[in-house]
Amino acid sequence: MAITYSDFLTQVRNYTEVDSNVLTDIIIGQFIRNVELDIAGKVDYDDTRKYATSSFTSNKRYLVTPADFLIIRSLQVFSTTDQSGDRSFMEKRDTSFITEFNGSGATGLPRFYANWDESTIVVAPTPNIAYAVQLNYIITPPSFTSSNNTYLSEYQQGLLLDGVLTEAFAFLKGPMDMYNLYKSKYNESIQNFALQQMGRRRRAEYDDGVPRIKVPSPSPNS
Repeated sequence: MAITYSDFLTQVRNYTEVDSNVLTDIIIGQFIRNVELDIAGKVDYDDTRKYATSSFTSNKRYLVTPADFLIIRSLQVFSTTDQSGDRSFMEKRDTSFITEFNGSGATGLPRFYANWDESTIVVAPTPNIAYAVQLNYIITPPSFTSSNNTYLSEYQQGLLLDGVLTEAFAFLKGPMDMYNLYKSKYNESIQNFALQQMGRRRRAEYDDGVPRIKVPSPSPNS
């Protein structure tokens, strides 16, 4: 059962033993948002996975991302202007590589991409026709608010609370033992959430959600 936003704020104040004069609704709301974005940046979970189809523009090396875009998971290009042709996964490189590659004036089927800015992808070589493209990505996660419950508030309340308490004790500048406690709990909760998501779907190198955090694996001798 999803927790209400009001009850969640009350839990944060109860755990920190700080009232609403210090931990205002606005401040806790920012903690929640920070944690939501942090989790989305570390774990590909079901509620944030999405794909969009589009086309490159002939002789233009830039591709605008969707409005809800946060992180690229993969970029696939088709060998035709529709999705009937062969598809291939493009390789991620840095912008300096793309710039140097395109400096030669090469055109053709794009093979490489990089994040140009928050809303634009740059590719190389420059497409010579309007090739179809599919972007698999992580969306900007929805916000848990007084009028909106989210996947995290419904199914990962403990993870969300541990993260917010970590933010809260950092903001309050102590006690450090409490900050360290919830930081440790938060990191452990993220690891467990990542493993849970890995177990929910088939594994595939490109299309499946590999957590972007390192999941510890015990050595054979431990």
